[in-house]
Amino acid sequence: MKLRIPKPVAMAAVAATILATTACGGILGGGDEKSADAGPIKIAAVIPLSGSSAPTGVFMKNGMQMAIDEINAKGGVLGRQLQFDPEDEACDPTQAAAAANKAVSNGAVVSVGGYCSGATLPTLPIFNKANIPMIIPAANSQDLVNQKLPNVFLINGTGVQQAAAAVKFMVKDSVKTVALVDDNTSYSKDIAAQTKKDLETDGTVKVALATSVTAGESDYSSVVHDIMGANPDMLYWTGYYQEGGLIINQLKAAGYTGKIMVADGSVDASLIKIAGGASAEGVFATMTQTPDTIKGAETWIADYTKKFGSAPGPYSTQSYDAVRVAAEAITKAGSTDGDKIIAALQGIDGFQLFSGPLKFTAEHTLTNGGFQILVVKDGKFVLHDALS
Repeated sequence: MKLRIPKPVAMAAVAATILATTACGGILGGGDEKSADAGPIKIAAVIPLSGSSAPTGVFMKNGMQMAIDEINAKGGVLGRQLQFDPEDEACDPTQAAAAANKAVSNGAVVSVGGYCSGATLPTLPIFNKANIPMIIPAANSQDLVNQKLPNVFLINGTGVQQAAAAVKFMVKDSVKTVALVDDNTSYSKDIAAQTKKDLETDGTVKVALATSVTAGESDYSSVVHDIMGANPDMLYWTGYYQEGGLIINQLKAAGYTGKIMVADGSVDASLIKIAGGASAEGVFATMTQTPDTIKGAETWIADYTKKFGSAPGPYSTQSYDAVRVAAEAITKAGSTDGDKIIAALQGIDGFQLFSGPLKFTAEHTLTNGGFQILVVKDGKFVLHDALS
């Protein structure tokens, strides 16, 4: 899991949008609700707050809370305050389903969660049955799109778009052979399979190995052996950072000297720590915007850091924007009715996000995924190639 102008949008534009909509009764006012619906408007987020993906879940939660606090400070939506309901899914499908059911029972009007695609998928029918719109800021498996549910909207680039970016960079970087390794989750398999398909169609880069591992293990010597035997120019790991860090560490220890690239689920400081600083240096990544790669985001980063005591990380900006999109849609709908909010989301055209002006495709995805190439340099992920 964006419609994106070639150059990232400065935060001044985002701030201007917020101020403009406030002045004309946009996301922060206007509309009439029945007196029976005068209480807070509940916004749910089913995200990982425990387990190995919890660090990313905290970035997401903080980004959402920041947007909600800013909107409430300016009067709320439809004259009502927003009430945040974060529920822990631990990137576990069973726990995610339980969290979604809890959010529905708590009276959620919109869901703005979704990180692990495998855990997000079972929440789709739950929110769909309750007619609750979902604005998904991170999860991006094509399986989410293939459900063709009217209430599901993605504001992160899809797996298809990420695979296209990966192939574009491999060709541009003169890679001749690649090993594709996934972790058997929906998100990871989706990207690996699409990348393989795109590579075979293009014909420039040969797939030397395509295999899967089991998430949650600590010893990946078997796949390391297979990669070393295939001797690819590049490894493209499409899983999450816990396993990715271990594989990189063990692969480097085995003497691998080729290039390594990871997908967006591994873009986190934890990958660098697990892999070991020296082993992680030079690792590439396919990733949408991160706070540090957004031109003009310095003020937003400073505000986030002041509010939460630490710098923002991956998916904090997308999560912040998910709340703003929800508020905009509720305002345009003039109601908290699910059908009206869905219609408003479909009609959004030009609403300013960090990634650019928003307009959903017929599939409720972004026209341009906005993927770029990062690289680990001096212990941090930094922009390497915007692929523009």
